[in-house]
Amino acid sequence: MVFSNLFFLYLFLPANIILYFAARSTRTRNLIMVCFSLFFYAWGEPVWVFLLIATAFVNWLLALRVQRHREAPGESGPRLALWGAVALDLSLLVLFKYTGFLYQNINALFGTSFTGPGLVLPIGISFYTFQIISYLADVYRGEVEAQPSFVKFLMYVTMYHQLVAGPIVRYQWIAREIDHRRVDPVEVWNGLCRFCVGLCKKVVVANAAGKLAAQYLDGDLGRLTTAGALFGILMFTLQIYYDFSAYSDMAIGMGRVFGFHYMENFNYPYIARSVTDFWRRWHISLSTFFRDYVYIPLGGKYRHQLRNICIVWLLTGLWHGASWNFVLWGAWYGLLLILEKKLLLRLLDRLPGFVGWLWSFFAVLVGWSIFYFVDFDRLLAFLPVLLGGRVAPDPGLGVTVQNNLFWILLSAAFCAPVLPWLGRLTDRFATGERRQAAVVAFQAAACLLLVMVSTAYLVGQSYNPFLYFRF
Repeated sequence: MVFSNLFFLYLFLPANIILYFAARSTRTRNLIMVCFSLFFYAWGEPVWVFLLIATAFVNWLLALRVQRHREAPGESGPRLALWGAVALDLSLLVLFKYTGFLYQNINALFGTSFTGPGLVLPIGISFYTFQIISYLADVYRGEVEAQPSFVKFLMYVTMYHQLVAGPIVRYQWIAREIDHRRVDPVEVWNGLCRFCVGLCKKVVVANAAGKLAAQYLDGDLGRLTTAGALFGILMFTLQIYYDFSAYSDMAIGMGRVFGFHYMENFNYPYIARSVTDFWRRWHISLSTFFRDYVYIPLGGKYRHQLRNICIVWLLTGLWHGASWNFVLWGAWYGLLLILEKKLLLRLLDRLPGFVGWLWSFFAVLVGWSIFYFVDFDRLLAFLPVLLGGRVAPDPGLGVTVQNNLFWILLSAAFCAPVLPWLGRLTDRFATGERRQAAVVAFQAAACLLLVMVSTAYLVGQSYNPFLYFRF
């Protein structure tokens, strides 16, 4: 099940909201959230939901053991329990996500014909595995207390708002809200508005951009012009941003409706003026996870910084997929970040900001090219064309751009912080009760319009994937 689904929009989510707010105690609301989350996951993964529950149960027990031994000074129990739990979680991730990749490379290297187990990748396993690991590490460090209730821990792991595509939510951020949260009408309203914006971003923009990207990037690359290659990768650049940030918007919005506050996952990454700045703005929950649980424990910038950057970006690439193009994608960004830290950042600081933006955006376009093409042969055929290898007239492209010009320009504009500016303008306008009521009425009308437009698109669309489900 996906958020941009008519069953979810008109049956699942309303039923969840009604039953949730009809319940009077936090305990009952927690049970309702667990039941709806497991149903949500089982809708698409009827078998692997049991793996999810079993993984949560084992890690819940091990976290309790970590805390119990942590309170006894001098024992090695906490570290053993922690590493045992992390090894179990990563082993499951490797089994389901990377076994086929390992078999392919062994066969290619040694000329063998081993057949992998052919396991289907459980949706969201990369996200909930990292959430569990962050919880275990925080318990080990003493930053949070282990959750004594399995139902509450299961709710943390399985909450459908962010289960299958993030953001990666750390237990310490919502620990208090698991036990103590209240209904705040303002937060509920803001959450619903955020959800509607995310829904429209996904259905209206991301899906349309995805179709255009596939039209130019999935066809015969031998006939692709440089202008067509640039247009195709620009459309993928829009698609992946609007797709993933839309999911985060909807997840954050639903979290607020039910009393949870998740961290922002995007901060207008396409206005970044360096690659370093880009990765402070893109998929923030993943970047901070690798920073806090891999980069800093390895020594950060104070000990073996270059090695640490290489390790982090190898893992970041592999996390996104079991394919060599993702390893190359991670290496691309690792190399650029090392280059910036050692040389370019000082130079970019002295130059006009527009130069830094051009550098960052060029690096991102090449990065998304590597990310898109799983087939190396197609990647090697595409990059020379993108970089100017086939400059030629493309009449068909002109027609395509003309037919889609309005929404493309509007979408590109909203890659900059337009909505926060409008929000500040609205806050300045809404000073009296009547004006506040007018603003709320305007928001309600706008949200209703977004939902109606999104519904109309969903009724007529067959193309409706979430890109990050595969990770």
